[in-house]
Amino acid sequence: MINMPEVKIGIVAVSRDCFPESLSVNRRKALVEAYKNKYDGANIYECPVCIVESEIHMVQALEDVKKAGCNALVVYLGNFGPEISETLLAKHFDGPSMFIAAAEESGNNLVQGRGDAYCGMLNASYNLKLRNIKAYIPEYPVGTAEECADMIEEFVPIARAVVGLSSLKIISFGPRPLNFLACNAPIKQLYNLGVEIEENSELDLFEAFNRHAGDKRIPDVVKDMEAELGTGNKKPEILEKLAQYELTLLDWIDEHRGYRKYVAIAGKCWPAFQTQFGFVPCYVNSRLTGRGIPVSCEVDIYGALSEFIGTCVSQDAVTLLDINNSVPADLYEEDIKGKFDYTQKETFMGFHCGNTSSKKLSFCEMKYQLIMARALPEEVTQGTLEGDITPGDITFYRLQSTADSQLRAYIAQGEVLPVATRSFGAIGIFAIPEMGRFYRHVLIEKNFPHHGAVAFGHYGKAIYEIFKYIGVDVEEIGFNQLKGMLYKTENPFA
Repeated sequence: MINMPEVKIGIVAVSRDCFPESLSVNRRKALVEAYKNKYDGANIYECPVCIVESEIHMVQALEDVKKAGCNALVVYLGNFGPEISETLLAKHFDGPSMFIAAAEESGNNLVQGRGDAYCGMLNASYNLKLRNIKAYIPEYPVGTAEECADMIEEFVPIARAVVGLSSLKIISFGPRPLNFLACNAPIKQLYNLGVEIEENSELDLFEAFNRHAGDKRIPDVVKDMEAELGTGNKKPEILEKLAQYELTLLDWIDEHRGYRKYVAIAGKCWPAFQTQFGFVPCYVNSRLTGRGIPVSCEVDIYGALSEFIGTCVSQDAVTLLDINNSVPADLYEEDIKGKFDYTQKETFMGFHCGNTSSKKLSFCEMKYQLIMARALPEEVTQGTLEGDITPGDITFYRLQSTADSQLRAYIAQGEVLPVATRSFGAIGIFAIPEMGRFYRHVLIEKNFPHHGAVAFGHYGKAIYEIFKYIGVDVEEIGFNQLKGMLYKTENPFA
């Protein structure tokens, strides 16, 4: 996967000057050793310059981790820790920070060997709040070397997403299609998150596409598409135009990324796209997303943003789907009931025309867009990648700005069932516990649009922490609450 940051974490140990410095030194060494024994240690850096006891030490440590190329920071309380200096570390570090603390090792060494980091973590969190400093603190942030190593590993995808957002540009083409106001949201929150946005006309894109006619690279891209599609290449006559379009987007990214390192695209795909370009862009969108460059449909800017977050977390292809249609009763009775532990209301179909990577489809075929072909000549609606989505664990989620520029989000973990959809497009039968209540009291009640991002795996824990870190109020992060947990708007007598 391309288009995402590599995280290098600097580990800086801190010590309160009235505690033995050796506690922090030895515990830091044990932590680093535990991490390297359990995980790939190439992504961590042990700051050897000093144990931070003062503001001067803090500056020295910051200079050291910066020189080492670290873009994420772990502040490790080997003992009680200096609440001012340690929080200044996070304040002046240009990147995401995490605070963890050392547990005591032995009941036989609680005099000179007692560090009181359990207490020090309270002061650290209090000072972080006083200074309005963002920092990630795990659910239970005090542990042995091995436990703290696990906490750092859980921090890696969180850090990767936060670093990515700080250098992301979303490139959009055109306004939302008519009757798609649901995908429209103010861009102010993008700037608040550190994300740049470049909005273009689809006419600009059309001009760039025409300039790529006859591009010498087109035959090689066509060969790559043919190899990917295999026997699913049902529309070979359209591949040359699709290759021309793919090169147009890739060149646009290179020419327009500016000072930003990472890019996502919110693309236009209808209503005039088909008649002017002569195809639909779904397959090309799927190919770019499969490489790590998310491309959302219908100029869904916050959909593209959500996809990028999931890509950083999972280091894998994601997709953007309509929360589309209910599962018919006869299909449920025949293929789901008694075989899977879900009620009919806990299932639905996630669908889009053909934007899901071939890596995430059980089978795929290049086809025409059936819905569009009802009103247009079939030959201009070719370019969808159709197939049932691969069964397995998924996380359905979205980050959204409300009309009055407030961040809001949801996360729900579930699975794609190994059940044939009997339908068209890139589509799957999704099952999420208590989906019916979640649909009513989060998706509808909180006015979310019909597009949801899908990460292939259970990543809810990391995504939840990312949403908190970037400033989403926890009251505005919806999730599929289990039975017995009432939503605020749920009728207790229902």
